[in-house]
Amino acid sequence: MSSSAPPFAGQSVAATPGMMQHGTARRIARRSLGALALGAVLGLAACAPQSPALGPVGTAPPLAAPAAPRMERAALLLPLSGQNAPLGQAMLNAGIMALFDEAPTSVEFFPHDTGGTPAGAAAAARAAIGDGARALVGPLTSAEAAAVAPVARAAGVPMLAFTNDAQRAGPGSWVLGVTPQQQARRMVAAAARDGAQRVVLAAPNTEFGRALAAGVRSAASDLGLPAPAIALHPASADLAMAAGAARAAAPQADALLIGEPADRARRFAIAYAAEGRAAQVGAETPAAPPALLGTGLWLGDPALHEDDVLVGARFPGPDGRRLARFEGRYRDAFGATPPRVAATAYDAAALVARALRNRESPDAVTALRSFDGAGGPLRLLPDGQVLRGLAIYAVSTAGEAVVVEPAPDPAGTGF
Repeated sequence: MSSSAPPFAGQSVAATPGMMQHGTARRIARRSLGALALGAVLGLAACAPQSPALGPVGTAPPLAAPAAPRMERAALLLPLSGQNAPLGQAMLNAGIMALFDEAPTSVEFFPHDTGGTPAGAAAAARAAIGDGARALVGPLTSAEAAAVAPVARAAGVPMLAFTNDAQRAGPGSWVLGVTPQQQARRMVAAAARDGAQRVVLAAPNTEFGRALAAGVRSAASDLGLPAPAIALHPASADLAMAAGAARAAAPQADALLIGEPADRARRFAIAYAAEGRAAQVGAETPAAPPALLGTGLWLGDPALHEDDVLVGARFPGPDGRRLARFEGRYRDAFGATPPRVAATAYDAAALVARALRNRESPDAVTALRSFDGAGGPLRLLPDGQVLRGLAIYAVSTAGEAVVVEPAPDPAGTGF
């Protein structure tokens, strides 16, 4: 491999100490391999045949070396070069963690560099399949996943992509990122349980906003709610005008889902409240303001601290305790805080390793009723859809995000 090639690209990643770059990771490797070595020694001591009694001209029969177990092979399609290379390295690290957790002795991962482009991802997928990969973990983006899907489908090799674009899901192709549709469904269902009937969505007219709109419509229909009001505005729209349009679309809304990052959502909420006060001047019985809902874009955003307009607002996110546990293990192993997508990479790699370690088809991941992922429970369906348990957070008076409803199990009733 040339000196300019990304590290590990095309090389086997097995659970060995050499792959782990920081102190604790090396200790994990030593513990794992030490236990395996001890087990092998004890097993050989217990199971080795006893030497037969030898006569004067007798010779001991040769001892055949045990055959090495066959390693199942999967590929990690990662941007190990290009502008997303830091993300690619973090996802590789997460994949190594998953391999240690799920199949340290029976599965090996081969990283393939996508270069962060659709053409590079398709070429990486073809190379991986040619090398015998039974599953593809990755790629990162929607465009890359669109390029890889037909390659994987033609070879009958499943793909677990990291994108959150639900349009890339299909039989044999799963989308592991938290999709806007999943977030919308979680929040509309929560609002309905609290008695909301009339839901309005205010979001930018982008792919994200349109996906939220699809999720809100689908959830409302499934829950038997009236058709929601959808108010999409240009991404650069004046927020006061956008707030006025949203209020006009649903003057008596019970719940308002704001599909903007926290800072813009905060300013939108201020403008929306002002519009409401103006509309109710002279009213004998002013209508109660709608419950404010947000998206996962709010999690960790410092804008939540700036004033109290969003206090009580709720939004979805990964299970905080599980995510903190994963992030702590990652920091301990690699000396840095992982990007959010590393948890998605961990889940995808762990699912594949778990399916392959028992010599099962990678499609066996759909037989798992629920998988306890790094960010919460999830379940893969045969049609490519992913059911993901999301927690619900509320903005406290201190501007902190506090879990008010834990992530439900996708295998549970009523999910």
